[in-house]
Amino acid sequence: MTREEYMKRLGHRLRRLPKEDYERAVSYFTEYFEDAGQENEAQAIEDLGEPELAADQIIRELAVENSKEPAKDVKRGFLALWIGILAVFAAPIGLPLVLAFGAVGLALAIVAVTFVFCIFVFAFSVAVCAVPCIVGSVVLLFTSFADGVATLGMGLIFLGTGILLVMGSYIFGKWFLHAITRLFGRIAKGGKHHEK
Repeated sequence: MTREEYMKRLGHRLRRLPKEDYERAVSYFTEYFEDAGQENEAQAIEDLGEPELAADQIIRELAVENSKEPAKDVKRGFLALWIGILAVFAAPIGLPLVLAFGAVGLALAIVAVTFVFCIFVFAFSVAVCAVPCIVGSVVLLFTSFADGVATLGMGLIFLGTGILLVMGSYIFGKWFLHAITRLFGRIAKGGKHHEK
Protein backbone atom coordinates (compact mmCIF):
# COMPACT_ATOMS: atom_id res chain seq x y z
CA MET A 1 0.00 0.00 0.00
CA THR A 2 1.30 3.45 -0.86
CA ARG A 3 0.98 6.65 1.15
CA GLU A 4 -1.66 7.96 -1.28
CA GLU A 5 -3.77 4.80 -0.94
CA TYR A 6 -3.45 4.95 2.84
CA MET A 7 -4.53 8.59 2.99
CA LYS A 8 -7.42 7.93 0.58
CA ARG A 9 -8.76 5.06 2.71
CA LEU A 10 -8.25 7.08 5.91
CA GLY A 11 -9.99 10.14 4.44
CA HIS A 12 -12.90 8.01 3.27
CA ARG A 13 -13.37 6.61 6.78
CA LEU A 14 -13.14 10.07 8.41
CA ARG A 15 -15.33 11.89 5.84
CA ARG A 16 -18.34 12.16 8.19
CA LEU A 17 -16.42 14.10 10.85
CA PRO A 18 -16.95 17.85 11.17
CA LYS A 19 -14.65 19.75 8.80
CA GLU A 20 -12.35 21.10 11.53
CA ASP A 21 -11.78 17.67 13.11
CA TYR A 22 -11.37 16.03 9.71
CA GLU A 23 -8.72 18.51 8.62
CA ARG A 24 -6.86 18.19 11.93
CA ALA A 25 -6.75 14.38 11.65
CA VAL A 26 -5.66 14.36 8.01
CA SER A 27 -3.03 17.02 8.77
CA TYR A 28 -1.60 14.84 11.57
CA PHE A 29 -1.21 11.84 9.27
CA THR A 30 0.22 13.98 6.45
CA GLU A 31 2.85 15.40 8.80
CA TYR A 32 3.61 11.90 10.09
CA PHE A 33 4.35 10.71 6.55
CA GLU A 34 6.38 13.83 5.77
CA ASP A 35 8.47 13.36 8.93
CA ALA A 36 9.07 9.70 8.07
CA GLY A 37 10.20 10.56 4.55
CA GLN A 38 9.62 8.67 1.34
CA GLU A 39 12.29 6.04 2.13
CA ASN A 40 10.48 5.08 5.38
CA GLU A 41 6.96 5.20 3.94
CA ALA A 42 6.38 1.43 4.25
CA GLN A 43 7.55 1.46 7.88
CA ALA A 44 5.28 4.43 8.67
CA ILE A 45 2.29 2.60 7.19
CA GLU A 46 3.13 -0.46 9.27
CA ASP A 47 3.50 1.65 12.43
CA LEU A 48 0.18 3.42 11.87
CA GLY A 49 -1.71 0.18 11.23
CA GLU A 50 -4.73 -0.28 8.99
CA PRO A 51 -6.24 3.08 7.94
CA GLU A 52 -9.75 1.99 8.96
CA LEU A 53 -8.59 1.06 12.47
CA ALA A 54 -6.61 4.30 12.78
CA ALA A 55 -9.68 6.30 11.70
CA ASP A 56 -11.91 4.46 14.19
CA GLN A 57 -9.38 5.20 16.94
CA ILE A 58 -9.41 8.92 16.05
CA ILE A 59 -13.23 9.02 16.13
CA ARG A 60 -13.34 7.30 19.53
CA GLU A 61 -10.70 9.66 20.95
CA LEU A 62 -12.65 12.69 19.68
CA ALA A 63 -15.83 11.35 21.32
CA VAL A 64 -14.03 10.85 24.64
CA GLU A 65 -12.45 14.33 24.36
CA ASN A 66 -15.86 15.92 23.63
CA SER A 67 -17.48 14.13 26.55
CA LYS A 68 -15.12 15.68 29.10
CA GLU A 69 -16.42 19.25 28.90
CA PRO A 70 -19.70 20.85 27.82
CA ALA A 71 -19.92 22.33 24.35
CA LYS A 72 -19.56 26.11 24.13
CA ASP A 73 -22.62 26.49 21.93
CA VAL A 74 -25.50 24.45 20.56
CA LYS A 75 -23.85 23.90 17.16
CA ARG A 76 -20.74 22.44 18.77
CA GLY A 77 -23.03 20.35 21.01
CA PHE A 78 -24.69 18.79 17.96
CA LEU A 79 -21.28 18.17 16.37
CA ALA A 80 -20.09 16.49 19.57
CA LEU A 81 -23.26 14.36 19.59
CA TRP A 82 -22.59 13.37 15.95
CA ILE A 83 -19.01 12.37 16.78
CA GLY A 84 -20.35 10.31 19.69
CA ILE A 85 -22.73 8.48 17.36
CA LEU A 86 -19.86 7.83 14.92
CA ALA A 87 -17.75 6.53 17.82
CA VAL A 88 -20.43 4.03 18.84
CA PHE A 89 -20.41 2.65 15.31
CA ALA A 90 -16.58 2.61 15.30
CA ALA A 91 -16.42 0.61 18.55
CA PRO A 92 -14.81 -2.83 18.04
CA ILE A 93 -17.78 -5.00 19.06
CA GLY A 94 -20.10 -7.19 17.05
CA LEU A 95 -21.71 -5.35 14.12
CA PRO A 96 -25.28 -6.59 14.80
CA LEU A 97 -25.02 -5.46 18.42
CA VAL A 98 -23.69 -2.07 17.34
CA LEU A 99 -26.48 -1.65 14.82
CA ALA A 100 -29.16 -2.58 17.35
CA PHE A 101 -27.82 -0.32 20.10
CA GLY A 102 -27.04 2.40 17.59
CA ALA A 103 -30.56 2.34 16.16
CA VAL A 104 -32.16 2.40 19.61
CA GLY A 105 -29.78 5.09 20.84
CA LEU A 106 -30.33 7.20 17.72
CA ALA A 107 -34.12 6.85 18.06
CA LEU A 108 -33.97 7.87 21.72
CA ALA A 109 -31.71 10.81 20.90
CA ILE A 110 -34.08 11.97 18.16
CA VAL A 111 -37.09 11.69 20.49
CA ALA A 112 -35.26 13.56 23.24
CA VAL A 113 -34.04 16.32 20.90
CA THR A 114 -37.58 16.66 19.53
CA PHE A 115 -38.91 16.91 23.09
CA VAL A 116 -36.40 19.64 23.95
CA PHE A 117 -37.31 21.45 20.72
CA CYS A 118 -41.03 21.25 21.59
CA ILE A 119 -40.36 22.73 25.03
CA PHE A 120 -38.45 25.59 23.40
CA VAL A 121 -41.26 26.22 20.86
CA PHE A 122 -43.86 26.21 23.65
CA ALA A 123 -41.81 28.65 25.71
CA PHE A 124 -41.29 30.92 22.71
CA SER A 125 -45.02 30.89 21.89
CA VAL A 126 -45.91 31.88 25.46
CA ALA A 127 -43.56 34.86 25.17
CA VAL A 128 -44.83 35.85 21.70
CA CYS A 129 -48.52 35.54 22.70
CA ALA A 130 -47.91 38.11 25.42
CA VAL A 131 -47.14 40.86 22.89
CA PRO A 132 -50.71 41.17 21.43
CA CYS A 133 -52.07 40.98 24.97
CA ILE A 134 -49.90 43.94 26.05
CA VAL A 135 -50.77 45.94 22.91
CA GLY A 136 -54.48 45.21 23.37
CA SER A 137 -54.30 46.30 27.00
CA VAL A 138 -53.17 49.79 25.94
CA VAL A 139 -56.37 50.16 23.88
CA LEU A 140 -58.46 48.78 26.76
CA LEU A 141 -56.96 51.33 29.17
CA PHE A 142 -58.90 54.08 27.34
CA THR A 143 -62.22 52.20 27.20
CA SER A 144 -62.23 50.26 30.47
CA PHE A 145 -59.36 51.11 32.80
CA ALA A 146 -59.82 48.05 35.08
CA ASP A 147 -59.90 45.63 32.11
CA GLY A 148 -56.88 47.36 30.57
CA VAL A 149 -54.81 47.06 33.76
CA ALA A 150 -55.83 43.41 34.24
CA THR A 151 -54.97 42.57 30.62
CA LEU A 152 -51.66 44.42 30.86
CA GLY A 153 -50.77 42.51 34.03
CA MET A 154 -51.69 39.19 32.41
CA GLY A 155 -49.62 40.09 29.32
CA LEU A 156 -46.59 40.99 31.44
CA ILE A 157 -46.92 37.74 33.42
CA PHE A 158 -47.03 35.75 30.16
CA LEU A 159 -44.05 37.69 28.79
CA GLY A 160 -41.97 37.10 31.93
CA THR A 161 -42.95 33.44 32.09
CA GLY A 162 -42.19 32.98 28.40
CA ILE A 163 -38.75 34.57 28.73
CA LEU A 164 -37.93 32.40 31.75
CA LEU A 165 -39.13 29.28 29.93
CA VAL A 166 -37.08 30.14 26.82
CA MET A 167 -33.94 30.64 28.92
CA GLY A 168 -34.65 27.47 30.91
CA SER A 169 -35.25 25.38 27.81
CA TYR A 170 -32.03 26.70 26.24
CA ILE A 171 -30.03 25.79 29.36
CA PHE A 172 -31.74 22.40 29.56
CA GLY A 173 -31.03 21.78 25.85
CA LYS A 174 -27.31 22.51 26.30
CA TRP A 175 -27.19 20.27 29.38
CA PHE A 176 -29.02 17.51 27.54
CA LEU A 177 -26.67 17.64 24.54
CA HIS A 178 -23.69 17.45 26.89
CA ALA A 179 -25.23 14.49 28.76
CA ILE A 180 -25.82 12.57 25.52
CA THR A 181 -22.31 13.42 24.31
CA ARG A 182 -20.85 12.12 27.58
CA LEU A 183 -22.89 8.91 27.23
CA PHE A 184 -21.51 8.29 23.74
CA GLY A 185 -18.03 9.20 25.01
CA ARG A 186 -18.30 6.57 27.74
CA ILE A 187 -19.44 3.99 25.19
CA ALA A 188 -16.50 4.90 22.94
CA LYS A 189 -14.11 4.76 25.91
CA GLY A 190 -15.47 1.31 26.78
CA GLY A 191 -14.86 0.22 23.19
CA LYS A 192 -11.26 1.37 23.51
CA HIS A 193 -10.74 -0.79 26.62
CA HIS A 194 -12.04 -3.87 24.81
CA GLU A 195 -9.36 -3.37 22.19
CA LYS A 196 -6.50 -3.91 24.63
